[in-house]
Amino acid sequence: MTESDSVPQHVARWLLPRSERDNPATSIDEGHPSEQAWSSGNVVTPIVDGADYFAQLKEVIDATGEGDLVLYAGWRADADEQLTDDPGSTLLDVLDAAEDREVLVRALVWRSHAEAMDFSAEANRETAEGLSEVDDEHAEFLLDMRVRHTGAHHQKFVVVRHRDDSSRDIAFVGGIDVAHSRRDTSEHHGDPQQQGLSDEYGPRPGWHDVQCSIVGPAVADVERVFRERWDDPSPLEPSLLHRVVNRVRGTVPMAAEPLPAAWPAPPPVDGGRHVVQLLRTYPRLRRTRSYPFAPFGERSIARGLARALGQARGLVYIEDQYLWSRSIMAAFAKVLRENPELRMIAVLPHHTDVTGFGRRLQQEGRAEALRDLEEAAPGRFAAYGIENHAGWPVYVHAKVKIIDDWYATIGSDNLNRRSWTHDSELAALVIDGEGVDHSPFARGLRLRLAAEHLDRPLSGPSHEEALADCVSPEGMFEAYASSAAALQAWHDGGRVGPRPAGRLRPLEVVSLGRVLERVLEVPQRIVGDPDGRPRTMRMRRLF
Repeated sequence: MTESDSVPQHVARWLLPRSERDNPATSIDEGHPSEQAWSSGNVVTPIVDGADYFAQLKEVIDATGEGDLVLYAGWRADADEQLTDDPGSTLLDVLDAAEDREVLVRALVWRSHAEAMDFSAEANRETAEGLSEVDDEHAEFLLDMRVRHTGAHHQKFVVVRHRDDSSRDIAFVGGIDVAHSRRDTSEHHGDPQQQGLSDEYGPRPGWHDVQCSIVGPAVADVERVFRERWDDPSPLEPSLLHRVVNRVRGTVPMAAEPLPAAWPAPPPVDGGRHVVQLLRTYPRLRRTRSYPFAPFGERSIARGLARALGQARGLVYIEDQYLWSRSIMAAFAKVLRENPELRMIAVLPHHTDVTGFGRRLQQEGRAEALRDLEEAAPGRFAAYGIENHAGWPVYVHAKVKIIDDWYATIGSDNLNRRSWTHDSELAALVIDGEGVDHSPFARGLRLRLAAEHLDRPLSGPSHEEALADCVSPEGMFEAYASSAAALQAWHDGGRVGPRPAGRLRPLEVVSLGRVLERVLEVPQRIVGDPDGRPRTMRMRRLF
């Protein structure tokens, strides 16, 4: 069987064959024949912004019963984060209630660096301890620090399996942790429970993000990602000092109990058209230890995107939290230079989420990357931030890549070397297997995001008609440019008269000056954007 046997060739060309994953140790493709590294017959639904995701997640977990399985993986988990407006809907409440129904709850959350470094160590520990207080054999919450130095487990996904009805199985994959600040609507007035961002975002920062739900055989693929990490026999905490401290505290499990045997994959959904391929990043760890499921790491996120970029001819559309790394942006700049009709749009945060030295590092990385892209394609590359109708900037945390309305990924990965090589990441590549000249999934996701940013109808009978000017690459590029220019002119004119429709404004690139950029370049590459590739791959500049 060849890579095109299960899907048409014009679809398969956007997918990564198993051999190109370059990780023979993984079990993720065991359920697929030959070179096939994807599942067909799925239904995938984008979920834009956290309030809708949290409400769906609560509904799904609330519907579980005895013997069902809930698998949670995240970068951060806040026990008291409400999934809805109901005060009794906190993450801990929902998982505790599932335990009471004898649902098997298993969670893998990054242990995190110290809270003093603006990370999530204490919040994640409190959630783990809160779930452990129940002392129930049906729940286990592990803090996982099996990462490279300065690295993180950054994957954000949930799997729910049903013992007696696999047709109800579902997975959620994307960029949204169940944590403070994330439960925002598409109006972007912010989550009532705030984690806090830099002052520019105001007292209740808006948060733009994307997740997706998956129903069908690909749910089993997502489950395998969880099982590989859970079954890793390495100590959850490589540091001997931290192992001693954790043992003394004794409130969080130090090792994983075996998961129940895996059930067969859910059946294809009747009428399910979506092909789903899971792309990942794992670094190569130190010589003394490695991931048994990725001993030399995995860089299929980087490889999949590089494969797609090589075919880009019309529009590259990006929404990203961190767009930096000259080495990563070189691939985008190259394809822009080689294809004079190709356009690229990037939607990014107006400001960093941190201040001080960390802000300078982020500004240095972004300034270099945006400058390279602008020089590669004058008039064909544009970067924007978004704001709410009150004029406050909205933090963009989404990680979405859409190329020529075929290749579309929703995941945890940002556009930088850290996400491509150093941290653990997971992205779902989704293609409509019955698409002819485009994938309706990719185009639908792009137009849904455009509708939000342009203040057009998000759904309903007028949605498609209102976005007719955005269907073509040149139309989308012009619609964003004209909307952003009108809103910027309104601000520059003192906000006199009615506010123009739309939420886009041109992104202001902070220039640090060549001298300061050169000074910050080395610490940015070491701390902000480290490289997790094996040495030989670094030397050969391969992913």
